[in-house]
Amino acid sequence: MGDQSAIDIRGVAKSFATTTVLHDINLEIRDGEFFTMLGPSGSGKTTLLRMVAGFETPDAGTIKLHGDDVTQRPAHLRPVNTVFQDYALFPHMDVVTNVEYGLRVSGVKRDARRRRANEALAMVRLEGFGERRPAQLSGGQRQRVALARAIVNEPSVLLLDEPLGALDLKLRQEMQTELKAIQRRIGITFLYVTHDQEEAMAMSDRIAIMNKGVIEQIGSPKEVYELPATAFVASFIGTSNVIERDGRSQSLRPERLIILTASEAAPVGSHAEPGAVTDVVYLGMVTRVFVHLDSGDDLVAVQTNDGSSIASTVANPGDRVQVAWRPADAFDLDTALV
Repeated sequence: MGDQSAIDIRGVAKSFATTTVLHDINLEIRDGEFFTMLGPSGSGKTTLLRMVAGFETPDAGTIKLHGDDVTQRPAHLRPVNTVFQDYALFPHMDVVTNVEYGLRVSGVKRDARRRRANEALAMVRLEGFGERRPAQLSGGQRQRVALARAIVNEPSVLLLDEPLGALDLKLRQEMQTELKAIQRRIGITFLYVTHDQEEAMAMSDRIAIMNKGVIEQIGSPKEVYELPATAFVASFIGTSNVIERDGRSQSLRPERLIILTASEAAPVGSHAEPGAVTDVVYLGMVTRVFVHLDSGDDLVAVQTNDGSSIASTVANPGDRVQVAWRPADAFDLDTALV
């Protein structure tokens, strides 16, 4: 990665009519980074992406691309390309003509654009598919053609607005791996938008978690999962138990909880509280155990079905148990937004 940031967003705000959709956004994305904006519908992530693309103009603040202020610059004059969920391929053109379309509009000569289009198709592992029509391709192949069409123009930043949303689960998971591999091969900065937490965790170098027009936390997948900064982040990224102890809100990840029988001694150094099992859900690799603590809290624990888990013996609602955890695994949640 270079020293200069690829995208630098400072004090950006945006309202539509009387609704404020972005509040004073500050965000720096590194050159060559796979950066994801993650959040529920209405969190402002797509609006922010559209402002980087030039499709929307901020009410306040600045947007710089590699140090160049593009805040008021029209979309077609920015060194970015966007890949949408709707791939928008021309059905009457074959694949290679689709890919080279932007180069043709830019006036690149035929031989040069055909060579670059074939190189782009090779990058997305579609060699030999150039003469096919989009209708002859699978959903994943069409997605890769759209990606090749975007990268053939050699943008400094590639924007991706939920590009895998139309694919089925298995294909989506395969394309997550493929997208990350492509990004590493070509070294272009990717700014990715999704509401799918697993997608964000699988591909990103860093993630910005957005909620109601505000960035609540920025960090690596491991950081936002293991050290959530707010109750929203704890609940949105994976499953988290939020409890109140000693006047503090704390987050407990289900896989960090230990289910013990009522008579078992808790591991040395751990904290244990009594309760009753309310439900047990077998999910193949793991079992979820739902416990209502005597304190009134409801917790869910995840136990791996590897033959050593107590979850295999705690199988009936109504069983009296203890739930134990290490104090270090209970993270204090800061109620202030990051």
